[in-house]
Order: sequence, then structure tokens, then C-alpha cells
Amino acid sequence: MAERQYRSANHLAAVTARKPKVARPKTAAERKQRLAEILRRLDEMYPKATCALHHRTPWELLVATILSAQCTDKRVNEVTPGLFAKYPTPADFAAARVEVVANDIRSTGFFNNKAKSLVGAGKRVVSEFGGQVPRTIEELLTIPGAARKTANVVLGTAYGIASGVVVDTHVQRIARRLDLTKYTDPGKIERDLMKTLPKEKWILFSHQIILHGRALCVARNPKCAQCQLNPLCYAPDKTVSKPD
Repeated sequence: MAERQYRSANHLAAVTARKPKVARPKTAAERKQRLAEILRRLDEMYPKATCALHHRTPWELLVATILSAQCTDKRVNEVTPGLFAKYPTPADFAAARVEVVANDIRSTGFFNNKAKSLVGAGKRVVSEFGGQVPRTIEELLTIPGAARKTANVVLGTAYGIASGVVVDTHVQRIARRLDLTKYTDPGKIERDLMKTLPKEKWILFSHQIILHGRALCVARNPKCAQCQLNPLCYAPDKTVSKPD
């Protein structure tokens, strides 16, 4: 037992020793330079990053984003074609019965709450905004089911309006790994990113980080050896495995 523990400790030390040392930036100028290089590399890795939720209109994107809570984009994209064929407009959702919509979206999870949000959103968009999804975050936040992340997704993707930075679970995790924030609260993370990132990058950055979180910077055992950000990253949970 003691010999096995000794070998295990030696193996852990050897793995730790092989981790390349990445220096933290010490000055504001160094931090700015590092961020610029992170953004440049993200542009190389994900030049055409965009929202994975399929949609044709701002309303469809709003519906899809509401459905995406605690659900994969893949599942949402499987549900929405039939849903939009049955309810083509906000007015159709507004006129629907909650229990019927709930059954239509059952596979996305939390279907009762989501159905209430969708019917309520349809009513709000029809009664207050003439059937059109509004273009300001203040107005969007009055729509049932549209919290700040959803509002940022719709404004950024559908309208190209940089109202903030979308902070989903990938952005929440990777922003901390890249030392762009110390916080875990999405609201505080967004404020940090809005202060740090150039405004023209607010929309694209989130799309790129979400793709990065799915492809390489996964929650467990990130694929650091394949990552172009590796030389800039000093996250404590980096891995040293070879590329597949």
C-alpha cells in the first residue's frame, strides 16, 4: 500500500512538473495585451461563431432561447420546427392554452413553466409591442421568460445590438479560467466583461466562448493541448494530456 501511494505521489508530481508555466500579467498594460491576444486567437479559432439556436425571426429566437433553459440547443432545434409550424406568430402563442403548449414542448424539460412564459410572452409582445419583439433591453426584460441573458441573446443575434455580454454556463466557467473575472454570479461576471472587452466584441465573444466550451474547454478534463489559448492560460485545472 505504501509503495503504491509513493508511486501515485511521484506520478502526480511528475504530471504537475510537466505543466508549462504561464506567467500572470502584472500590469494593466500586460493585461490589456494578453486580452487582445486572447481575442485574436478566438477570432482565428471561431471566425464565424454565431448562435446555435435555429430561427428565422427575432420572435423565433426569443422562443428558442426561453426553451433552451436547462436544455441542449440540439433538443430545442428538434422541437422548434414543429412548434413554429403550429404557432407561426406571437398572436398564435398568445391564443394558445398553456397546457397544450406544455405538451408540445415537453421534451425540453420544465415544460409547464416554459409554456406559461411562451404564452405570456406572446400576449405581451402582441398587446404592448404590436407583435414585434422590442429592440431595447428595458422593454425585453418586461416580457415573461426573458431575463437578462435571454434579452442579450435576442438583441445581439437578431438585431446586432450590443446591450451586454451573454453569460451562460460556458462563459461563466471559461471567463474565470481565463482570469477575466473572479466572480461566479452571472450578473457580476457580465459587468466585468463589459468593462474589459471592447464593445464591438461583446456579441461575438460569447458565441466564441460557448463554442470553445463545447469543443475544447470542457468542464472536466479540458483539452488544453489542442487549445490555441493554452500559452495564455494559467488556470489551475489545466491538463497536460496529448492531443487525441
